[in-house]
Amino acid sequence: VKGKNNMSWDDVKYARRREEMVRRQIEARNITDPAVLAAMRKVPRHLFVSEALRHKAYEDYPLPIGEQQTISQPFIVAEMSQALDLGPSDRVLEIGTGSGYQAAILAEIAYRVYTIERLHPLYIQARRLFDQLQYHNIVTRYSDGTTGWRAQSPFDAIIVTAGAPQAPESLIDQLAIGGRMVIPVGDQYAQDLIKIIKDRRGVRHFSLGGCRFVKLIGEEGWRAG
Repeated sequence: VKGKNNMSWDDVKYARRREEMVRRQIEARNITDPAVLAAMRKVPRHLFVSEALRHKAYEDYPLPIGEQQTISQPFIVAEMSQALDLGPSDRVLEIGTGSGYQAAILAEIAYRVYTIERLHPLYIQARRLFDQLQYHNIVTRYSDGTTGWRAQSPFDAIIVTAGAPQAPESLIDQLAIGGRMVIPVGDQYAQDLIKIIKDRRGVRHFSLGGCRFVKLIGEEGWRAG
């Protein structure tokens, strides 16, 4: 159970902005999962960006978070979260913690979130914020996410928050039967958001439409250099 403080004026102001964000950007674009909508209304997105950008935290675009990385547009976060079809007992693997915002949204819905970040400053910053917000069901790891987290597999869902030429087989292998994965697939300039479902008949791919993410760096993702 997460702690609650008495709401300050700032809390009220940001709560109103979150409500407006959900109404105009999320619900208006056919995000209907009640758990996703509730999470988007609750998680304080402004705390996942720098103080200088907090006034833009609930706008309809991504924002820089340092290390040449971004916090995704709110709609993309909601769309990817809804595509995972999460239930309250699900265990989720996230590749690319970044600001930590996507993991926090998932943690409001799922039983446990395992999230991996390869950039140490972002890893430390996100871990501190998770502790501050009392997300005790988020487990963090500083590592190359393209290899997944085999020791904790299989996962009910996997989300990749960076673009790759294809879905790494190492991640598909770590999906449980009945598991879902959402990943941006394409080149460095544009990708399709792909949903993968793994069942006893095999692995199926579905396109959710175009998107653009920073590139996934690792053994099976974009090569550095």
